[in-house]
Amino acid sequence: MTSNTDAQLCGTGRRDFLFIVAGVIWIATYVVALLFLKNPATPGLVKAAMVLLPAVPFAFFLFRFIGHVRSLDELHRRVHLEALALAFPIAILFLMTLGLIEKAGALPAKNFSYQEVWYYLPIFYLFAVAISWRRYR
Repeated sequence: MTSNTDAQLCGTGRRDFLFIVAGVIWIATYVVALLFLKNPATPGLVKAAMVLLPAVPFAFFLFRFIGHVRSLDELHRRVHLEALALAFPIAILFLMTLGLIEKAGALPAKNFSYQEVWYYLPIFYLFAVAISWRRYR
């Protein structure tokens, strides 16, 4: 019985490790792509490659994240589902408000383009996970 539990823990640790590695690789490729794209001397073909470069590790990260959530017990899954159910409307509210402020002329579009706004979405999700966990403590 102990060896079966140890094997399950080793498998879980490996899955978590791959999930973390996928996230680190995605962030690293994103930073590299930003550096190339900000450099005006970067050729057009390299820029096109840099646009697509972070998509591959991010897709792998999403695949690992979904696998991670599927491997969780019912309570953990429920927490993540509630977090998504809270983070999504928060993101919509945020984007709608920014759009209306921009339409009113009080916020230049260059300050809050897609390049800057997407960073907030994972923050909303983590915030929502914390709120959801608090409910079950």
